[in-house]
Amino acid sequence: MKAFVFPGQGAQFVGMGKDLYDNNATAKELFEKANEILGYRITDIMFEGTDDDLKQTKVTQPAVFLHSVISAICMGDAFQPAMTAGHSLGEFSALVAAGALSFEDGLRLVYARAMAMQKACEAAPSTMAAIIGLPDEKVEEVCAGINREGNIVVCANYNNPGQLVISGNVDAINEACEQLKAAGAKRALPLKVGGAFHSPLMQPAKDELQAAIEKTEFQTPKCPVYQNVDGKPHTEPAEIKRNLIAQLTSSVRWTQCVQNMIADGADDFTECGPGKALQGMIAKINKEVSAHGIA
Repeated sequence: MKAFVFPGQGAQFVGMGKDLYDNNATAKELFEKANEILGYRITDIMFEGTDDDLKQTKVTQPAVFLHSVISAICMGDAFQPAMTAGHSLGEFSALVAAGALSFEDGLRLVYARAMAMQKACEAAPSTMAAIIGLPDEKVEEVCAGINREGNIVVCANYNNPGQLVISGNVDAINEACEQLKAAGAKRALPLKVGGAFHSPLMQPAKDELQAAIEKTEFQTPKCPVYQNVDGKPHTEPAEIKRNLIAQLTSSVRWTQCVQNMIADGADDFTECGPGKALQGMIAKINKEVSAHGIA
């Protein structure tokens, strides 16, 4: 069965989408519609901007969304998903591609999300760190021991077995990295991000995005969408909305999404959008499933 997956923030690169714009009339029309909706020419930044221009939150998230969704649309009849999923921001792309959200509404929500997250980042200095080479349970245990008044650190992204991203305020992340290295992590590397995504520190952004999501009409998707908050397939619009609202302060359970997709028959994964980061994660998850089965 064919599964289509969509990347999140961090996959962007200068020049992304230009080939689609130049060579496909549908893509050009959608990119120009996006310029109108956003009120600035995001295509100029995507195609010819600098890395720093592209790293602006108000640019990065809609840029990755646009490249991902337009790539899927331009596949035409070849885009026949049995299921979709997206990593963090990519979940919005997955929902639009599956028909749960219109292109226009998806872009508006992604832009609202980006701006709300930027505000939350500026309100509380915070960051994230990648942890390589420890079982999930050990990382969870260390984080739980550090979580106390004034300190927040949680497991934010379950990317694949042995690779987790933690999220929290700067002091808590630094303390967790030290403890996790002492516990045997191969790497505990702070990431160059502006905030603690998928942690309680994103609550102000969640509140702001919730209002926008609740005002947006969602349809029943043409195939199940495996959502980040629980890794399970969803088709009911009300459930999809609730999960999308919860996503900003909840863990991205990507490992569980992929495990469940494989268990439900996915044997062919196509990544739509910039980069191939998800393919690498899926290969590692698939290897673990083949070796040990799915828990």
